[in-house]
Amino acid sequence: MEPKPSTPTAAATPRFKLGKQSSMAPDRGGAGESSEEGSSEAVGVMGFQLMYMAHEGDAEGIQELLDAGADPNFRDSDGRTAMHIAACEGHAEVVELLLQRGADAVAEDQWGSTPLADALHYQNHDVIKILEKHGSKLKIAPMHVNNVREVPEYEISPNELDFTNGNGISKGTFRKATWRGILVAVKKLDDDLIMDENKVQAFRDELDVLQLIRHPNVVQFLGAVTQSSPMMIVMEFMPKGDLRKHLSRKGALEPSYAVKLALDIARGMNYLHEHKPQAIIHRDLEPSNILRDDTGHLKVADFDLCKMLKWRRKVREEKAVTSPGNACRYVAPEVLRNEEYDTKVDVFSFALILQEMIEGCLPFYDKKNNEIEKAHNSKERPPFRAPPKHYAYGLRELIEQCWSENPASRPDFRTIIERLSSIQNEIAQRNRWKVKPLKCFLSFEGMWKKDRNEGSTTRSSLTL
Repeated sequence: MEPKPSTPTAAATPRFKLGKQSSMAPDRGGAGESSEEGSSEAVGVMGFQLMYMAHEGDAEGIQELLDAGADPNFRDSDGRTAMHIAACEGHAEVVELLLQRGADAVAEDQWGSTPLADALHYQNHDVIKILEKHGSKLKIAPMHVNNVREVPEYEISPNELDFTNGNGISKGTFRKATWRGILVAVKKLDDDLIMDENKVQAFRDELDVLQLIRHPNVVQFLGAVTQSSPMMIVMEFMPKGDLRKHLSRKGALEPSYAVKLALDIARGMNYLHEHKPQAIIHRDLEPSNILRDDTGHLKVADFDLCKMLKWRRKVREEKAVTSPGNACRYVAPEVLRNEEYDTKVDVFSFALILQEMIEGCLPFYDKKNNEIEKAHNSKERPPFRAPPKHYAYGLRELIEQCWSENPASRPDFRTIIERLSSIQNEIAQRNRWKVKPLKCFLSFEGMWKKDRNEGSTTRSSLTL
């Protein structure tokens, strides 16, 4: 048997340029540069020989390389394997051999493409059957469309998102990225969640809402990745984090400041509730889902649990609600009891947030999370511990009405805005009266000192 030709360019130029490329490679580009050096050079040479032979369909040569110790899962700098190459070229015999020798049937290259995805892209039907027989499944985004004309207007190419310097943001599923020269927040639906119908439906529902809403007190939607995996939602980046972090750092807020922030939330929520033709219930209003922009103003965010009322006046959860962490503390009693509910559940949550800003502690701070539902069922409410002056001008009464046990007795956000605005004016007027006497006193004190100094000067001149 004649020795199989090697690829001398593999070591000198460690780059695989031959054959068809990844089904998801940007611009149908090739592989990047390799960093194989030193003692790993021989392994790299064998790896690139393996990939060359996979391109050629040389099953006999591949057998010899594998017997000599070549890694069947060797990857080039783009994460591509011999299995990817054989799948692209349609070499079914090579694919069978590689699978028998331990090659990974679901290996992903740097663009997320698998051998099955490549085989489907190039319509290599024999390879498709072999890979499907071995349990390989195609990872296609659930919102993928077959006709390019059906791609949503908000679609963003994942290649436009640069996560190089992206860190996690306060909410775990969000990462910071750069898009078209600006910082953005990106929410990913991880690949392992694509098979979770509830998670995918929540993703769809959130997109349905985000593309409809535009308001200064609602976080701005910029676009989404829905035609490839992982699917992503791209939002404006809020540099000052969320309200939870702000409250943890600040503690109890001055009533005037708390009312100012409450008005931001109420304006955003009023826009959602009065949205036409479909009112939008947030259903997960809590400090972690309220973000601060660079001016310190608040914006309502995170709509993955939101509901559109559409033609119905009320909705009901299909199964009991479970809220992670402290989020359960803000959920309205009717939701916890799995009853029908409407927009007034957000009013209940708002009341607890407003009280927390003034008190400086979580609602029911002395109870564990698993005790909250029992407290609500007993019609308990968090105590007012701050001095009464912090709840002046009807602020306490407003909070109590907003968390009323009867949802129909809770005011809507239009009414809440009117009352908060009135309270804000009362507080501002009180502060003005505090400042005026102080200014008068300082002015009188200054005149008295001036007269006193002039008198002492006159006496001094007389003695001379």
